[in-house]
Amino acid sequence: MAEGPTGVLLVNLGTPRSPSPGDVRRYLREFLGDPLVLDMPALLRFLLLELVILPFRPRRSALAYQKIWGPEGSPLLVHGRALARALAAELGSGYAVELGMRYGEPGIREALAKLAARAPARLIALPLFPQYSTAATGSAVAKITLEHARLGSLPTLETLGAFYDRPEFIAAWTEVARERLASFRPDFVLFSYHGLPERQVAALDATGRHCFAAPDCCDAIGSANRNCYRAQCFATTRALAAELKLERERFSTSFQSRLGRTPWIKPYTDLLLPELAARGHRRLAILCPAFVADCLETLEEIGIRAREQWLSLGGEELLLVPSLNAESAWVRGVASWVRPLAPSHQLPGGGHA
Repeated sequence: MAEGPTGVLLVNLGTPRSPSPGDVRRYLREFLGDPLVLDMPALLRFLLLELVILPFRPRRSALAYQKIWGPEGSPLLVHGRALARALAAELGSGYAVELGMRYGEPGIREALAKLAARAPARLIALPLFPQYSTAATGSAVAKITLEHARLGSLPTLETLGAFYDRPEFIAAWTEVARERLASFRPDFVLFSYHGLPERQVAALDATGRHCFAAPDCCDAIGSANRNCYRAQCFATTRALAAELKLERERFSTSFQSRLGRTPWIKPYTDLLLPELAARGHRRLAILCPAFVADCLETLEEIGIRAREQWLSLGGEELLLVPSLNAESAWVRGVASWVRPLAPSHQLPGGGHA
């Protein structure tokens, strides 16, 4: 009897079903209702959601989604499906590949059920978050584990971890960015990552003495900050800048997409742009290596709003370098991670087969 295929579950954050305020509201309720995302007491989270966020934010977010929504739907979902198809073609007939979203549709339960129907001999999950965070990676892994246990008919689950400095990830971004940067000829390159509340970063410092204790706390990764999202973002920047041969004074790292008044990790992208313009920079290129697929945060927040801000500051032009999406170098890189491995082989980010 032939052995079943290797099941591959790709997981990304999620997207509303449509850019209507109602669908965006349902999505935000699920997303921001996650205690790993809004990490506060349940009653306070409920009040914040129902009285502050959901009465106002869905309409604003819906308008933003409408600016980037395409004929096939949400860019995040379109690119995710394209990656799943390309990965399945790259891996061949011995694999079954499905895409699941942590929030919204298609859900992780639905994706795992489709894999279960193929009777896989092996199952590998890849959360598509390059840098580790409890809010994204941790929540996705918890949901994958829960739904895997509920199904009960699947083989042991292998989960691949953070890949912020993996050679294949860096090579894919380098391939996407190099020719575009050469053509655009920026005088400055900004690496903009999704932000996190400072408290979520500090919570992963086992020593309680490293994170934010010194300005250079993220300049290197050691035992105290090996799971630090901010440190991993800076490590990604260093690796990409080296491959792209950027001079030290021509690039920097920043963080976008903050929510609320609590301190988030700095520097903030929108507050850094005026500083760059004041220094005389006019041609700005932005890469967003916290995302492997273009989405609201890249296309609308950077490609539209940040660009408008930059031009209003006297900038000549802003180039948003596209994300990895389903680029061939990225597909090959992911394929190299999920092909059969010896039982003791080290998986990206520290997991084991």
